[in-house]
Amino acid sequence: MAEQSTVVFKIQRQDNPDSEAYFEEFELPYRQNMNVISALMEIRRNPVTKDGKETTPVTWDMNCLEEVCGACSMVINGRPRQSCTALVDKLEQPIVLEPMRTFPVIRDLQVDRSRMFDSLKKVKAWIPIDGTYDLGPGPRMAEKKRQWAYELSKCMTCGVCLEACPNVNSNSNFIGPAPVSQVRLFNAHPTGAMHKAERLNALMGDGGIQDCGNSQNCVQVCPKGIPLTTSIAALNRDTNLQAFKNMFGSDQI
Repeated sequence: MAEQSTVVFKIQRQDNPDSEAYFEEFELPYRQNMNVISALMEIRRNPVTKDGKETTPVTWDMNCLEEVCGACSMVINGRPRQSCTALVDKLEQPIVLEPMRTFPVIRDLQVDRSRMFDSLKKVKAWIPIDGTYDLGPGPRMAEKKRQWAYELSKCMTCGVCLEACPNVNSNSNFIGPAPVSQVRLFNAHPTGAMHKAERLNALMGDGGIQDCGNSQNCVQVCPKGIPLTTSIAALNRDTNLQAFKNMFGSDQI
């Protein structure tokens, strides 16, 4: 790549959610250590296609630029990933940028990830500690348990695992790997466990864990290396136990 003087990007454009998608090519001067985000910024500053046609600036989401916020997810050369850590030197040209297909396109590379956020609300992916007075210190977690729970807490809701999952599509209500893994995280928390049964029952409802086809694509593309399939396996066991509790009407087995 160091011998290249220019870099070619082929970007899928879409003017609004109801319009047809189309591709435009852009050619930029090569710079060492350039990433996809910096290239998109160059295109935004001077939105002229490879053949010299003036066009509109490309739209995409970004925030932290250090693979923490998860906002800049897109499909790069056919693989969903974070564009801030996608280095041009390691990508085959032309570099093809497309929006994630799992989510509705707002414009160009910008998508509406409400489906994922609504799923997190469905499974109550939070610790309910709000109140009108100080509740005091909560129970402590064992260090060994805290260490593996921390791995699950790295999720930045980027949506890459949902994009890679063949069971998350317009014909399915499957909530996807990220919300499933968050159920395991918050059920493991001593305070969050108070709502464990509620989360598991939500996970057994429409679009829940039973719709997972175990393709294991999610764990292969997760930028944080979260053990998503391990969480899915653990929650398969937990939901079965919860089903027995529901059947026999007891909190104990």
